[in-house]
Amino acid sequence: MKLASQSFAEGAHIPGEFAFRVPDTNDHFRLGRNRNPHLSWSGVPPEARSLVLTCHDPDLPTRMEDVNRQGRRVSATMPRTKFFHWMLLDIPAIAGQIAAASYSNGVVPRGKPGPEVPGGMRQGVNDFTTFFSSDAQMRGEYYGYDGPAPPWNDELVHRYVFTLHAVDVRRLEVRGALTGANVEAALLGHVLERAMLTGLYSLNPAAARRPSAAASRGGES
Repeated sequence: MKLASQSFAEGAHIPGEFAFRVPDTNDHFRLGRNRNPHLSWSGVPPEARSLVLTCHDPDLPTRMEDVNRQGRRVSATMPRTKFFHWMLLDIPAIAGQIAAASYSNGVVPRGKPGPEVPGGMRQGVNDFTTFFSSDAQMRGEYYGYDGPAPPWNDELVHRYVFTLHAVDVRRLEVRGALTGANVEAALLGHVLERAMLTGLYSLNPAAARRPSAAASRGGES
């Protein structure tokens, strides 16, 4: 099974139109167009009954005290963890692509609605829900796709791993909320095949000039 995109190539930088935040010379960042990228796939196993798409950033800093702080930096040596940006469940096995901007076309304060979307599919709640939980203007349930928004002072270029899972059930049964961790747990024992596509993104101009530094860390962590 292969996963590709007209929006960006494997190992290349994701264009700003697909990001939640984009660089700004006056204030480090501003809100982006936040469109979901185009994705297409081939080679789905014939026994697959549905598909599940996930997107996560494996490079979220595990300590937040220096994040987006003037005069501070987020060290490249800091331990990292996952941040989920998108979960789309119960995609028909016969589907072959997702059009750009078909699930997200702008930043929606307090989040887009969910989980049900047309076609009998569901979208999970992404980790901006937790990220904005203490922000009175932005807090809410963030369903569907919300794009890259890494710290502007991070020394690392972040990776965004899109993974398409071919599964043996028509509707994935998830215990609890449709979070990334719960969706991953529900996938155990049901995945027939996977395909991945990784893009890079940074709001730090110094880090963005060094894409090989991120790529050298290898694949999904």
